[in-house]
Amino acid sequence: MASNAFSARLKRYYAWFALGFVLFLITLALLEKEGMPRLWIGYLFLFATIVMYAGIGVMSRTSDVTEYYVAGRRVPAMFNGMATAADWMSAASFLSLAGGLYLQGFDGLAYIMGWTGGFVLVALLVAPYLRKFGQYTIPDYLAARYGGRYGNDMVRTLAVMATVIVSFTYVVAQIYGVGLITSRFTGVDFSVGIFLGLASILVCSFLGGMRAITWTQVAQYLIMLIAYMIPVVWMSVKHTSVPVPQISYGTALSTLGEREKVLSADPGEKQVRDVFVQRAADLDVRLRALPGSWEDGRVDAQRRVEQLKRENASLIDIKTAARALAAYPKDASEAQRKWTEARTNYLARAAPLVPHAKPFPGTDAAASDIKRNNFLALVLCLMMGTAALPHVLVRYYTTPSVIETRKSVFWTLFFIMLLYITIPALAVLVKVDIYTSLVGSEYSHLPGWVSYWTNLDKANPLVSIVDINHDGIVQLAEIVLDGDIVVLATPEIAGLPYVISGLIAAGGLAAALSTADGLLLTISSALSHDVYFKKIDPTASPQKRVTISKLLLLVVALIAAYVASLKPGNILSMVGAAFSLAASMLFPALALGVFWKRANQPGAIAGMLVGLVVCVIYMLRTYPALGGSIAGQWFHIAPISAGIFGVPAGFLALVIVSLMTPPPDQHTLALIDRLRRPD
Repeated sequence: MASNAFSARLKRYYAWFALGFVLFLITLALLEKEGMPRLWIGYLFLFATIVMYAGIGVMSRTSDVTEYYVAGRRVPAMFNGMATAADWMSAASFLSLAGGLYLQGFDGLAYIMGWTGGFVLVALLVAPYLRKFGQYTIPDYLAARYGGRYGNDMVRTLAVMATVIVSFTYVVAQIYGVGLITSRFTGVDFSVGIFLGLASILVCSFLGGMRAITWTQVAQYLIMLIAYMIPVVWMSVKHTSVPVPQISYGTALSTLGEREKVLSADPGEKQVRDVFVQRAADLDVRLRALPGSWEDGRVDAQRRVEQLKRENASLIDIKTAARALAAYPKDASEAQRKWTEARTNYLARAAPLVPHAKPFPGTDAAASDIKRNNFLALVLCLMMGTAALPHVLVRYYTTPSVIETRKSVFWTLFFIMLLYITIPALAVLVKVDIYTSLVGSEYSHLPGWVSYWTNLDKANPLVSIVDINHDGIVQLAEIVLDGDIVVLATPEIAGLPYVISGLIAAGGLAAALSTADGLLLTISSALSHDVYFKKIDPTASPQKRVTISKLLLLVVALIAAYVASLKPGNILSMVGAAFSLAASMLFPALALGVFWKRANQPGAIAGMLVGLVVCVIYMLRTYPALGGSIAGQWFHIAPISAGIFGVPAGFLALVIVSLMTPPPDQHTLALIDRLRRPD
């Protein structure tokens, strides 16, 4: 009865919260209509939401160990599902997934299938058994399962290492998203925006741990849902006259298909693509002539600057030539790398238009097979990575019972589904808008959002539209759009009031903050509980343990913010790397820990190490940012799916080593029997 009353009280609180947020949105819309400056609207959105999260954090502050680590194990299933969905709907899902579908078409559906399918594995293989175990962290569980009566330091150490590596990679992507949003709507530098957003992240996780994070994440999910639905419903009405985007998706896809046929036959498009073919051929000639071509090019660039100065050319022309000289490769090896990347980019832009709905597009059957194999590999990686992500799994320690945990997984899938079935529709509707409104327009009348996003980051423009064939008309092949801005720019693309842009920013910020909070707490909990308390000072008081966790959280957050300020990669690629690492290191040990009694300590250690080594080696061989190349790929599998090799290697190592060494002791077997006992 008490739990029902608690749940009913929460429903009232959050119903009032949702109503209050809608009224706040209406108020800002009216103020915009009365002439309030856009900058002030952006400030109000960000300030109001951050203050609200801070308020929840302050009200939920705690020093109790159980409250700080697992929210007192009293979070009702529905609210835990909503909080887990917010934890899950990271910057990658909210900001980048629609952009991935916009750029990749059918192939982008691998993310949706993999991430949602992963929760089926969570429900079947992991979540209920973690709740039965009833501790605080994933390393706790693995150390008990594979450590015998007295635990095993090596298993715990490896599990902590996996938790930190995976969560840190993931949190860098979230903080990068925070910086992108904050800089977009406050006008501050990207690096400054990251550290401003960091203050928002720390308020909840630092003060109240899992208790504050849980109640904040429920509020953040409601903001995300409202923010995502309003612009996509508007776009749906604009292009199909149907206010339900999930229903209008088919109509929009058909409209897009017809427009793609027209653009494929457009002479202007062919002319632009021919220019890219010629540029790629020119670079090919220069690459074959290295190192002589590098030296000749450097001399020509120097002469160009000197000639313009002698002729008293305009300052703009001189500065342009000077920038070209400064950007010229420093040596022949750098020239080879840069020119190879440029040639690959030109060839990609010269390729014929691929229909959005075409599965596994390729120039021939072999290329199509490679696309299909990468699609399936990515789906499997994301599924297994989902079932091994520490910051998601730890949420299932917070429910009152095992039954509530199973219900919680259902609610998690439901709340994720509400957004995930909308994302493909948003991608298609935005594509229809750009293909029909922007493509074919005149360069002299480009919409304002193009210039804004072009100038936001001049070093790496998020939007680039250059008149390649000098006809004054925008061709599709002349547009370069960064996938990370598709959602953020949707209100401007659709011609919506600026208040909706602020709403989208608030939703994206909520997505990034909710996940970052959970990730930072997971890292600090693993370090404070599994390293400090379990190994360094087992007699530490609960107050001291929580204090140590808070200090570690602060340190990790600052390091992650610094790494994110270096812009190590796009959001989706960083998140993909985290999933491959999680799947390779943790999934074999988690899956076999319950369902195969013979799995033992040495096997778990071998499985985690081998999975990590294979995954990291493949990433180093294939990720361009890490010095790899396409030539290093095995079976043409992209680096984002490195886990497809790490997971089988981990399973194989775990099984072989377990069979070659003594079986688990009676204490461990009793623990397995308890976990497998029906609820």
